[in-house]
Amino acid sequence: MTDKSASTSRSVDSNLFITVSGPPGCGATTLCDGLSEALNCGYVSGGDIFRDLADERGMSLSQLIAKSDETDDIDRALDRRLRTIAEKWGAANNPFILEARLAGWLAGNRADLRIWLDAPDEVRVDRTSDRKEMEAEMRVREVSEAGRYKSYYNVDVSDQSFYDLSVNTARWGKDATLKMVLTAIDEYEPTGDEGAFKTDDIAV
Repeated sequence: MTDKSASTSRSVDSNLFITVSGPPGCGATTLCDGLSEALNCGYVSGGDIFRDLADERGMSLSQLIAKSDETDDIDRALDRRLRTIAEKWGAANNPFILEARLAGWLAGNRADLRIWLDAPDEVRVDRTSDRKEMEAEMRVREVSEAGRYKSYYNVDVSDQSFYDLSVNTARWGKDATLKMVLTAIDEYEPTGDEGAFKTDDIAV
């Protein structure tokens, strides 16, 4: 899933609020691009909001990441914005996609479908080889973020128990992954839904 977007001629009529989460290199951006096209809806990426925060503070991404290790202000500012977006779209009854590491947690029970993507470390490293961030930096950031989320919100980001769909994107190509998710969306029938795993709101 290294291309910017997954191509699909499939169009799906849905009003679901969908969250997509996973570690760097999992294929989230590629999937969200494809979903956005197929559902004819927008999506918000936590990475884009993080870049906005960096611009607002006149900092580079590396500087903002380093600052995040020193204070909880950055993480909480990001998460508050994501929560506000989740609250808006959770009540809108329109299709929307929210992509971020904590998107499923922040959206909580407002989300209709929560998706987790992952792939083995070596695959994710290879997919992100053209980014400025080096392999060691990526691994350090993942460990650091996991520790901060646990400290701030008592959230274990490795806990996938409340996700509705979990996909190892190293085992299927970008188009196959998109088709799987679109099938889940298209086949979703609210009257036959016996209930998602409940998630308590976290205080941001």
